[in-house]
Amino acid sequence: MWCFLHNVRRNGSEPATQLLKWLLTAGAIFAAALPITQAHAEKDKAAYKEGKEQEARQDYEAAYEDYLRAYQAEPASLQYRAAITRTRFLAAAAKVHRGVLLRQTGSLEESLTLLEAAAQIDPSSAIATQELESTRSMIQHNISQAKHKESTNDASLSPEILDAQGPAKLRSVANPPITLRLSEETNVVYDTVGKLAGLNVLFDPDYVPHRITIDLNGVTLEEALGLVAAESKTFWRPMTPNTIFVATDNPAKRKELEQNVIKTFYLSNLTAPTELQDVVNALRSVLDVSRVQQLVTQEAIVIRGTPDQILLAEKMVNDFDQAAPEVVVDLAIMQVSRDNLRTLGINPPTSATVQLQSNTSSTSSSSSSSSSSSSTSSTNSINLNTLANLNATDFTASISSANASALMSDSHTKILQSPQLRSLNGQKASLKIGERVPIATGSTQSGISGVSVTGLASTQFQYLDVGVNLDVTPYIHPDRDITLKIVLEVSSVTSYVSIGGISEPVIGQRKVEHEIRLKDGEVNLLGGMLDHEDTMSLSGIPGLAQIPILKYLFSQKSTEVKDEETVFALVPHIVRRKELNEFNRRTLDVGTANSIRLRHAPTETAEVDSQASSDKATLAVKSLGEASAVLELNPTTISVAKGGTFVLDVVLTGARNVHSVPLQVSYDKAGLEVINVSNGDFLSQGEQIVALVRRDDPAGGITQIRASRPPGSDGASGHGVVTTLTFQAKTAGRFPVRITNGAIIQPDQTMIVLADSEIPVTVQ
Repeated sequence: MWCFLHNVRRNGSEPATQLLKWLLTAGAIFAAALPITQAHAEKDKAAYKEGKEQEARQDYEAAYEDYLRAYQAEPASLQYRAAITRTRFLAAAAKVHRGVLLRQTGSLEESLTLLEAAAQIDPSSAIATQELESTRSMIQHNISQAKHKESTNDASLSPEILDAQGPAKLRSVANPPITLRLSEETNVVYDTVGKLAGLNVLFDPDYVPHRITIDLNGVTLEEALGLVAAESKTFWRPMTPNTIFVATDNPAKRKELEQNVIKTFYLSNLTAPTELQDVVNALRSVLDVSRVQQLVTQEAIVIRGTPDQILLAEKMVNDFDQAAPEVVVDLAIMQVSRDNLRTLGINPPTSATVQLQSNTSSTSSSSSSSSSSSSTSSTNSINLNTLANLNATDFTASISSANASALMSDSHTKILQSPQLRSLNGQKASLKIGERVPIATGSTQSGISGVSVTGLASTQFQYLDVGVNLDVTPYIHPDRDITLKIVLEVSSVTSYVSIGGISEPVIGQRKVEHEIRLKDGEVNLLGGMLDHEDTMSLSGIPGLAQIPILKYLFSQKSTEVKDEETVFALVPHIVRRKELNEFNRRTLDVGTANSIRLRHAPTETAEVDSQASSDKATLAVKSLGEASAVLELNPTTISVAKGGTFVLDVVLTGARNVHSVPLQVSYDKAGLEVINVSNGDFLSQGEQIVALVRRDDPAGGITQIRASRPPGSDGASGHGVVTTLTFQAKTAGRFPVRITNGAIIQPDQTMIVLADSEIPVTVQ
């Protein structure tokens, strides 16, 4: 190379000079990049090695981070990629478990961070997504963030169907508690309550009114309508937002007059025909809905029924149509066996034989004149004449061989298997790792005319799964416990035996079958089986084999120790759980056995004081000097015995065109107590029904009252009793009763503030 460069410099050719520069530049780049490449390679190996150590410690989060660093440095490595894939689920599950524990302690922000990291590690983990959404909902609830839902219309439908409306609903009406006492025909009672609620009341032409007595105290207008319907054996349904239709309550009339609506429920989780049929059967039997059709191909259910039936069907479908919970079961199978064999000593001869032999020679004679020949030979047998001549050469002795042994063997075997199984709630999942071994189950042999023909015999075989066979059926409980029904079998072929000329395998088996309940992530030792075999054999000359020193020369001792242990470790992980909220567990009022009707929560009404404050803020208020009306208590002085009761009338005089009267009565709670408030006769002028709203605060000695005429009615004028209060004297003393915050409101919503008044009460 040096000679080549020297010749290039000497010749001075331009191409050669450029080649020289290129070679020098490439060499410099390679020399500079080589240490960097080696450093990267060492860094990758170090990260991977650290990940393996963390995985052995079962710190899957740290192991995943180490594997990820190694893979990011060398993306082409399949080894690093396999390590990430193997630990991704376990790392995410560990973060989910820690996040749930933090959430239970109230650390929502820290829990949210961990759950977001888990969802980022394993986006396919449904449990991470569910717990993340639950935590976010809890945070949003705590900080009172509003939830908005967007609705979209399908532009492919015709405008006529898009304009179709749902069932008629009553508009929101003022729902203050009222006191109602009537003994009239049912149509009059309905009309009275309807006027108070601002509703139009229509009656079925076939309906015949009858007289009823109603005595209601402190009920809302909607509750009053329901109570009147129950008392009069009628039912009503909305026709428009401010109109109801009343008819006799019987099945024929309900079928004729009740509204019917239709709705299609598209299911996202219940897709099997049996699952759809279960939902349909539940809707038919519980809601008494006959018009239910399941569409298996569309994964949908179409229902026609009353609005309340459809609402209940929506709740039931929402309760049932949930993704089935899932469990991943990590199983570690560890089998350790050890065989220690030692043979030491000399095995002496154990037998000797002595045999008599004959040394007599054989004689033979022949005759040339004849074709026959004769010969005489002697065997090992002897005759009596030779007994006197026997010597040592006439006997042979045979002695068995002796051998010396000094042998020691120590063998270890360790088998570790870590299968993983994922299963739906209540569904059996099976895992088989190993071989299928043929086993003869029978044989047949054909023949012709009763004569068997060789070679036509046939043997039937079945295949047995040998290895690791696992059947798991999980049941997930709402408290995150998991019940596992497990059948675990670890088997192997230990030897072969000949049965009927066929070599049959001998199967060694370890089997566990039981049902356990574990927590999410709890490690359980499923089964530990230990086999210990200790064998000792001694062979040698009797007597000499037991002498302490000579036994090593005249005997041989063999000892063998076998240990085999099998351990199963089981760890279940919930990867998807059933989401149950408060509404899923709520008990609902659905009416009677003859008719399904939901009872909705009453609309929130403003309290008397807040409503009066709102009226003062929004209405035209006349000053105190412009008011000519007076609100006062009657009688002006009271004297009553301790424990007795007395009545005070709230009298309004000089009033014109009064629609409602709000006021507040204050008293000394130490000596007095309000036990009843009832309507007077002033606001009932013109036979109008008066709505009386009250709120008692015994701890503060305050009773707030508002008496109102029906909406749309004319105002009352003159003087009279607005309301009557009944008190009880608790202890002796002098106690004042005061009217404050009194006012009159006219039909045009003009408010006139009235002066306060006070009287003393003496309790003896």
